[in-house]
Amino acid sequence: QVQLVESGGGLNQAGGSLRLSCAASGRTFSNDALAWFRQAPGKEREFVAAISRSGGSTYYATSVKGRFTISRDNAKNTVYLQMNSLKPEDTAVYYCAAGFRWLDDVPHTVAAYNYWGQGTQVTVSS
Repeated sequence: QVQLVESGGGLNQAGGSLRLSCAASGRTFSNDALAWFRQAPGKEREFVAAISRSGGSTYYATSVKGRFTISRDNAKNTVYLQMNSLKPEDTAVYYCAAGFRWLDDVPHTVAAYNYWGQGTQVTVSS
């Protein structure tokens, strides 16, 4: 059974940092692009960051570029999201996602990913 399990969420103050982790199990994800999305109350799920199969390419939403860093460890089947300079508008449930790719690209649409975690809450107070 394929599973993605996020961890590392919590409550933090504006300007602080958090590191999210997502451990994948059930199969190897070395041929998958991995990504983070988030969903705030009353809003649609939005793209945050993605990383290619090899880890050589990354892509970020404009709202987080320069503050967040996505990385992966294929040996551990894990993807990370380092979040710095947190803002109250970063408050959301964060989801990791995996999607098989023939190319070493970084898709940033929900439709490109077919495995999803349950989500971890991140709350940033002002």
